[in-house]
Amino acid sequence: MSDPQIYTIGWICAITTESVAAQAFLDERHSPPVEVAQNDNNSYALGKIANHNVVIAVLPDGEYGLTSAATVARDMLHTFPNIRIGLMVGVGGGAPSPQHDARLGDVVVSSPRSGQGGVIQYDFGKAIQDQSFLETGFLNQPPTVLRSAVAGLRARYEVDGHPLEEDIGKALQEKKRLRKKYSRPLVESDRLYISELAHPGLDGDCSELCGDDPSNLIPRRPRDEDEDDLTIHYGVIASANRLMKDARVRDKLAAEKGVLCFEMEAAGLMNHFPCLVIRGICDYADSHKNKEWQGFAAMAAAAYAKDLLRQIPLNKVESERKISEVLNNSQ
Repeated sequence: MSDPQIYTIGWICAITTESVAAQAFLDERHSPPVEVAQNDNNSYALGKIANHNVVIAVLPDGEYGLTSAATVARDMLHTFPNIRIGLMVGVGGGAPSPQHDARLGDVVVSSPRSGQGGVIQYDFGKAIQDQSFLETGFLNQPPTVLRSAVAGLRARYEVDGHPLEEDIGKALQEKKRLRKKYSRPLVESDRLYISELAHPGLDGDCSELCGDDPSNLIPRRPRDEDEDDLTIHYGVIASANRLMKDARVRDKLAAEKGVLCFEMEAAGLMNHFPCLVIRGICDYADSHKNKEWQGFAAMAAAAYAKDLLRQIPLNKVESERKISEVLNNSQ
């Protein structure tokens, strides 16, 4: 039986694929809790990364969005009252731009920019109708201990490169049954279509329906040997209750606010579960949806989260205030 009091890191995922990736990076697996709080409907995976005891929770199957994420975080804090650091780790839609060469399998880390906390909540409908960006609330930034760890890791990666591809390879070597779904797909399947080209219909394979006609693709040079094939981007993540799948709106919000990634849960957490948001890019937030990169993108985000936790000393986490206390004092 695992004692709920010993867990200090809360790790939230939106979908099962993300939870599987997170569990693949645990250094130790712990038994699930025998009891949870009376109104806690979450299912948990428990374990250890470096010196930190970690709780992993996933949203209920088929549920998405800001409210569901907030509910999972609230229930987690009821059962695990000593959680001091929060992580939201999973996949998202990338927003490539001339300033940011975001590609499938890359990782985006929420980082404060221009007075923003790193995650912005926007109104999807009005962004389209009025052709202008409407922010719907101010969201807190991650705790200082996480932002300091991100800065240290960013500097280390710039000097020495990062170990994430190697870490993913080790995890898949240990969990061989995951290799088919969670390995890096062929680079040829990473297609960035021009914004004017919408996917015909709701289903069907893009490689067949949209093809590889160069006139429909945005040309991108291969990454050279001095660049990481899996690149880490730092900046603004945009969050809303609806999936972003319009390349023109994506490009507009990227240009206006420097958005690097779109997703559907983080804005439900930031003011109720202060956390760092880490997203692996599995598509380009347009109509050309496919599941091919989802597994690897989830592994990339989880690998970054694990490396981040390895940089944070245990005493730094223990000196942080409990998230539940922070929230109670702010109300």
